Amino acid sequence: MASEAELIRVYGARVHNLKNIDVTIPRNALTVITGLSGSGKSSLAFDTIFAEGQRRYIETFSAYARGFLGKMERPDVDKITGLSPVISIEQKTTNKNPRSTVGTTTEVYDFLRL
Repeated sequence: MASEAELIRVYGARVHNLKNIDVTIPRNALTVITGLSGSGKSSLAFDTIFAEGQRRYIETFSAYARGFLGKMERPDVDKITGLSPVISIEQKTTNKNPRSTVGTTTEVYDFLRL
């Protein structure tokens, strides 16, 4: 079993159509969130986890720098632990190639091939 330092835990997420859910995600691993359309995948990944990670990161900036960015709202969640600064990849399709993957779109695939 993973230690607490190796986990991201979300408690009581209520963003959009999430209904007070608790989630445990391993850190330092590629994790995929799947489900039916409208099941809350984007709400969990982008509007809860990413939003809180980005908000915490921006809080480390000086008050002067934060003034240029505007206030970031805290997602409707009881608590998130184990979260570090985050990045996200936009969902919109920029490439019409049906064989494109996250790896090819982000160019990380080039490094994985080495």
